[in-house]
Parts: sequence; C-alpha cells; structure tokens
Amino acid sequence: MLRKRIIPCLDVRGGRLVKGINFESLRDCGDPVDAAERYAAQGADEIVWLNISAGEEDWRGLLEAVERAAVRVDVPLCIGGGVSSVDQARDLLNAGADKVSSNSAPLDRPELIGELADRFGSQCVVIAIDAAADGDGSWGAFASAGRRPTGRDAVAWAAEAADRGAGELLVTSIDTDGTLGGYDIELLRRICRAVGVPVIASGGAGGPRDLASALQAGAQAALAASIFHDGVHTIAEVKQEVARCGLPTRM
Repeated sequence: MLRKRIIPCLDVRGGRLVKGINFESLRDCGDPVDAAERYAAQGADEIVWLNISAGEEDWRGLLEAVERAAVRVDVPLCIGGGVSSVDQARDLLNAGADKVSSNSAPLDRPELIGELADRFGSQCVVIAIDAAADGDGSWGAFASAGRRPTGRDAVAWAAEAADRGAGELLVTSIDTDGTLGGYDIELLRRICRAVGVPVIASGGAGGPRDLASALQAGAQAALAASIFHDGVHTIAEVKQEVARCGLPTRM
C-alpha cells in the first residue's frame, strides 16, 4: 500500500497567505514562503500552493516567490492558480515547482490536460476540482475559485480528467471548506471509486481524525490549512492519528 501523505495548503492572494470559509471571508495568515519552510521542517510530505486570485496577480512576482520557496523547502511543491497554458506550466516547473495544478482552464478546454501530460508527464499534472452538492445526491464542478458553475458533474469530470492524463486530482468541497467540520466523505468515496489515480482530499479538516477519515475513504493524501495555520494541530499529531488507524505514512 502506498504511504498516505499529509499536505498543508497555502492559499495565496496578493503575495500573502490567506484562509477563508466556503471560499470567502479571507483573513491574512502570514508569508507563504515562511509557512512552506515551517511546514516542511515539521514533516509535511508535500506543499500545495494555490494562487487564488490569479487574474489579479503579477506572474513574475509569483515565479519569484516559487523560486524562493524551492530554495528553502526540501519537499515537493505543487503550484496552482491561473495555469491555463503549457507555457505557464513550464514557467512554474522551471521556477522550482514539482507539479502544477489547474482548475478553471481544463473545465473550459479539457484538451489542456493532455497537452500538459504529453509535455511534462502525468506525474506533474494535478487537476483541481472544486465541487458543491446539488441537493440531489450529486455534485457540480465549479470554476473561478468556486464562483462559476460549469454544469459539469464533479464525479464524471474527475473520471474524464484522469482519462485525459491527469496524474492526480485535488478534490475540494466548497460546502465544507474552512468550516472545520470534516471533509465531504461521500464525495471523496464517489470520486475515488471512479478514478484510478491518486486523490487529494481537501476542504473542512477540523482535526487529525478528519484527515484520517478521508484517507480511510480512499484518498491517497489529505490536505488541510486552518488547523495548521492557526497552530491548532501539528503535522506530527495528524500522522500519529493516521498511524493509529493502521494506515501507512511517513513519520
């Protein structure tokens, strides 16, 4: 069995680390490069850095920040937010990212997934899926940081993204994001059953037990932000809980 991964998430806006609830009410949580270094030292298996206001950001400034992080951090970096072309992905990888994540652009032009996979390899391509419950037992996939419904079924889109070459899926529940009430476990189960690639659970972790539950539901990795940024729990505490559940992890 592959070892499960624990991943802190850095939502970055205007060069600052932020966190919100249901993708709104953002609050400042410090410098993202400092946070990445701190989490790597604490035992994070990977760092996900999401540029959540990509259309408003200075691309060169983002690349410079990624370069600084890559020098200071010795765990894989997955960078996303506004990636809509092979050239942008290349820039991020050249700056020091190990993987690139994209959400909105592939929803608008699914062919981008295959283009990225053909150029850089599927192992570098993470497709982010922001999903919200439709109220009828299904979930819709949203673009533009959760602001734009696409009419696509999230589970079906996950399967299509994997078929097109995504090496990994980052699945965030908009409904549970930032609530500290736990992940949408049924959404995770449905997507994990529908695809043959690793799934990263995101959105709603309130404590170590929540991350362990997501991994037990089939996710290969669990991502959290608030509990780490606010110092409520450490990565070590999460890994201890995962180990107590009988799941392999890097201690």
